[in-house]
Amino acid sequence: MADTQNAAADEPTAEEIAAEISEQKAVRLAKRDRLNDGADLGGGAYPVSLPITSTIPEVRDRFVGLGVDEQSGERVGLAGRVVYSRNTGKLCFATLQSGDGSRIQAMVSLAEVGEESLQAWKELVDLGDHVFVEGEVITSRRGELSIMVSEWRIAAKAVLPLPNLHNELSEETRVRSRYLDLIAREQARRNVIDRAKVNASLRTTFASRGFIEVETPMLQVMHGGASARPFVTHSNAFDTELYLRIAPELYLKRAVVGGIERVYEINRNFRNEGADSTHSPEFAMLEAYQAYSDYHGIADLTQQLVQDAAVAVSGSHVVTWADGTEYDLGGEWARISMYDSLSDAVGVQITPETPMARLKELADAAGIEIDHPLPGKYVEELWEHHVKAHLVAPTFVMDFPLDTSPLVRWHRSIPGVVEKWDLYIRGFELATGYSELVDPVVQRERFVEQAKLAAGGDPEAMRLDEEFLRALEFGMPPSGGMGMGIDRLLMAITGLGIRETILFPLVK
Repeated sequence: MADTQNAAADEPTAEEIAAEISEQKAVRLAKRDRLNDGADLGGGAYPVSLPITSTIPEVRDRFVGLGVDEQSGERVGLAGRVVYSRNTGKLCFATLQSGDGSRIQAMVSLAEVGEESLQAWKELVDLGDHVFVEGEVITSRRGELSIMVSEWRIAAKAVLPLPNLHNELSEETRVRSRYLDLIAREQARRNVIDRAKVNASLRTTFASRGFIEVETPMLQVMHGGASARPFVTHSNAFDTELYLRIAPELYLKRAVVGGIERVYEINRNFRNEGADSTHSPEFAMLEAYQAYSDYHGIADLTQQLVQDAAVAVSGSHVVTWADGTEYDLGGEWARISMYDSLSDAVGVQITPETPMARLKELADAAGIEIDHPLPGKYVEELWEHHVKAHLVAPTFVMDFPLDTSPLVRWHRSIPGVVEKWDLYIRGFELATGYSELVDPVVQRERFVEQAKLAAGGDPEAMRLDEEFLRALEFGMPPSGGMGMGIDRLLMAITGLGIRETILFPLVK
């Protein structure tokens, strides 16, 4: 115990760490001034350009077969961030890192650069600096690919020290200072690359099916397309209240009315709600609509989109999460009924005709607190409580209560439900899909019911959108539609939390 207490006492306090950083910053700023004042030091602390001929990844690929303690006879000029440095009498070593994490060793010797340049290196170059080096590609006696430097310059002076790259960054630092996370951690860099691969795969799959990508407004005079609380702002130019969009749905449907029969958008949505491991107030969303399809066809499309994205990232439908777990996204995914699966879970038959009083009894028995006027809300909450956690494999949950889905077509054969599914992967909702409601008269009735809920104080209820209804009155073909969170898709493929899949998440 005494040793533990002594070790804790030896740990620097936050104030001591801050003081040390402040002192290091002052030293580095003095070096910056010296670089800017010295015309003979290669163009200052922040030169506008450098004679770069290669990148670190390119050099590593080109000279992969170079033997131990061998010279290539080829000269390159490249730049990287100093992440390791060791200075000796006549020879200095530095490890340079590129943006993708590739590294190469730079060797600065008295024989190659001269005494003045070697001394300047020792005095001016710090960990975290970007430096340019030019010289011959060689391997060291230990076989490490290196540049025998004949000329060097500071490419960008770092005036703050890097954190210790041998220690794992705290989650707080990773989220708040993602730039440090990208420097220090391979997984952070891989997340950015994986996200780009996923977006490229989505676009490729859509293109193969004849879909057209569009952009719709993020500032809207009327929020709609989902049940969610919006962010509100004010336009000085129009002197009106505007909303950050909660979904692009109503505009994409206008595009279908106009004849863009296969349309999609990948862009940002904003919902003024809670934040947790699967929710962010700002998130990337994919929505797509296909004329002359339905919720079965759009489920087929969604399965292909997810499976193609998995292959793009991992080369297989079987993905490996960050913790090493393997998860199979392949095959045909199960499709289960919400009402039937809930009935099986509670041991009694639940249907759209089940009285509200009975639903309340079941909620009370399960310890679920619900205060809502719609029976369908009780059904959904009961289902989440009893069934959701048991869904391990990818599963489409089909046929939702009519009263909670105001933009969805009623079921063609089952009264009281709508043709809607939610896709669950890893136990969380990844996507939702509909047979779209295209009857303008019924849609108006649904909007009126939503307006009553809004008037009663429901902040998530939709408003009556006359412009959207007018578009529907010109005729929208029967269609299937889907929405999927890009951040959650990355969660399903990588096994990471939402704050890891978003490059710069919103934090307090």
